[in-house]
Amino acid sequence: MTILHELRRQGQSIWYDYISRDYITSGAMARHVEQGVLGMTSNPTIFERAVATSNSYDAQIAALGTEAIGTPEVARAIFVEDVRAACDVMLPTFQGCEGGDGFISLEVSPTLAADTAGTIDEAHALWRTVDRPNLMIKIPATREGIPAIRQAIVDGLNVNVTLIFSREQYRQVALAYIEGLEERQRRGNAIDRVASVASVFISRIDSMIDARLTSIETHAALELRGRAAVANAKLIYQDFLRLFSGERWEKLAAAGAQVQRPLWASTSTKNPDYPDLLYVTSLIGPNTVNTVPPETLEAILDHGEAVPAVTEGVEEAEHVLAAIHAHGVDLDDVMRTLLNEGVGKFADSFAALFAALDAKRAGVGSSMA
Repeated sequence: MTILHELRRQGQSIWYDYISRDYITSGAMARHVEQGVLGMTSNPTIFERAVATSNSYDAQIAALGTEAIGTPEVARAIFVEDVRAACDVMLPTFQGCEGGDGFISLEVSPTLAADTAGTIDEAHALWRTVDRPNLMIKIPATREGIPAIRQAIVDGLNVNVTLIFSREQYRQVALAYIEGLEERQRRGNAIDRVASVASVFISRIDSMIDARLTSIETHAALELRGRAAVANAKLIYQDFLRLFSGERWEKLAAAGAQVQRPLWASTSTKNPDYPDLLYVTSLIGPNTVNTVPPETLEAILDHGEAVPAVTEGVEEAEHVLAAIHAHGVDLDDVMRTLLNEGVGKFADSFAALFAALDAKRAGVGSSMA
């Protein structure tokens, strides 16, 4: 038994925000599963670092390099092999909890963030190619992503909605999930095996708002630093409780529908002055997921606690955000900026990945000459 098992008793699943071939093939992933890790998330940045810093992909790149395929296709082949292997390791978890956990997430290309039809097409292509029941397709919560999310749910895909920052974004995402289930049910399809999480980003909010509060240079403004992200998440959790209750939701629940759990993402602390588990211990509660990077997972295993907290201090959370707004910090602008930056950073990581693959493919070609 570990702290991860105790968190599960409190209703929170810990997922691992990391993937690499070495991690899977070395047995490290299997050991984390034994410790209580219940899922994994990936993103373009994680894949870019994995490929650029490891030789474990060289044999596959060499084999693909002899074929007349482009770098994006090589990248997809790498993603698919890693995610498929991770799904297989996590499959007993998925089966043991009847599809409640055990998911591995794979993101559609961030270059499609403003392309609804393209996102839907790629989501289906990844779903068919990986061909595992515990795959989750990651789709960003952009304006164009929302209808793609709804359609993916209608079509029976598991969806991890990523890059959620604001409460308004969250509400649109939750309604897209609910509407997708309703439409799927109207078409006569089962809804009890469709799963989704809503990935709410945490630490990036504090990083940006803290910088704006610091520029104000008053004691009252400085006292608000490090409080916005948790406050925002706690209010989103209240939105979750409202949206996934009542007559409308109960009709779906009666047919076996699963709630779309809030998933806390970007939960490592960026400011060294903050407690290393600030974005973990503050957000423990039923029907939640926290996806954590390696250093945060080790911290949880070392000194984590399993005390419910996400429903505590809701009124204070409202006061915190109101006070930040009163100091002239435009929260809507912060959330829009973070979304745009998030899409941009993932697109940059895709470009960096392609550059690394091009270099490796060139090296393979030179060695074969």
